[in-house]
Parts: sequence; structure tokens; C-alpha cells
Amino acid sequence: MSNNDSFIEEVTEEVRRDKLFALMRRYGWIAILAVVLLVGGAAYNEWRKARNTAAAEALGDALISALDETDPAARLAALEKIDAKGDARIVVALMQASAAQTAGQPETAEKLLQSIVNDSTAPQIYRDMAQLKTVMMLGPDMDKDRRLEALKSLDVAGAPYRLLAEEQLAVIDIENGDKKAAIARLQDIYADSEASAAMRQRISQLIVALGGELETS
Repeated sequence: MSNNDSFIEEVTEEVRRDKLFALMRRYGWIAILAVVLLVGGAAYNEWRKARNTAAAEALGDALISALDETDPAARLAALEKIDAKGDARIVVALMQASAAQTAGQPETAEKLLQSIVNDSTAPQIYRDMAQLKTVMMLGPDMDKDRRLEALKSLDVAGAPYRLLAEEQLAVIDIENGDKKAAIARLQDIYADSEASAAMRQRISQLIVALGGELETS
């Protein structure tokens, strides 16, 4: 290689270096910012995970502490102090309703349950659960039309509490003195493939108590 060619190569390389340094001076902050954002994002995600874990643990500890209270009124008071968010808020409200019922405060329990039923932001399964608990808690004391409407809204194909609602409808048949309708309804529940073993045992005992017989295929 001639000295002239070597000189040209060196000059070309210097020009490339100058251009590279110029680009780094002009746009280098973008690369630095990208690294900062990447590291910062990872750190934020770890902090958020740690915060959520700590919040979940604190909620769990508070619930266990509240449920350890043997006195229903004290349990209710402890549950009322828990500040839960999201779906956990609904679960805590259901626990509060149960504690209120046990503590002899049906009006408070009904108010809590109805607040869940009327909460359009709550998952439907929790709203249905609150509806069923209201019917079971109030029983005959609940307005007849309202009680039937609530149960029929739960007694639909695919609904999670369909069979329990059907069982409550059988209870209404018994209250109305219509044993034949109650037995027929209970037999349908017993034969349903979705009925659990515990439910079948309970239903079979009720059928026999009403003077009916279990239908076998």
C-alpha cells in the first residue's frame, strides 16, 4: 500500500470518528435516557410487586385477626376497620354482613348485602351471592314478590347458585303448604348432575321428611 493510500485511509477514519463523536454529542442523551427508563421501569415494577404483596399480606393478617374474634360484635367492628380495595372490598362486605347477622343486626346485614347487589362495578358472582344470602337470611320476613323475583333471577341456566335458588323455591312451596310441588322440585335438584354430594344428602332427607320418595332410574 502506498503512503498516499495510507494517508487517505487515516483521514477517512478520522472523519468517521469525528462524525461518530458528533452524533454521540447530539443524540447520546437518547441512549442514556433509554437506559435510565429501562432501569427505572424495572425498579418500579419490582417496587409495585413488593407493595402489592405487602398490601395483600396486611389484608390477610387483618382478616385473620378479625375472624379470630369470638364475639360477633367485636368481629364486625374489626371487619369494619379494614380498608380493602377492588374485589377484596366485596369479600370483606360479605364477611361484615355475616358478622352482623350473627351479632343480631339483620338490618345492618341486609344493608351491606344490598349495597353489593346494587353495585354495578362488583363481579356478578358476588352480586348473586349477596342476593341469595339476603333471601336466606330474611326468609318469610322478606316481601313475597321481592323474594320470588330474587330467586327466579338466580334460577337460570349456567348461574352459579341455580340449585341453591331452586332449593329456596322449594322452601317457599313448603311454606305455602304445597308439598307436592316442593317434592317435585327437590327431586329435580337431586337428579341434577351439578348437585354436590352434600346437597343430594340434604335434599334426600328433606324429600323423605315431606313424605316423598327418591326417584331412581
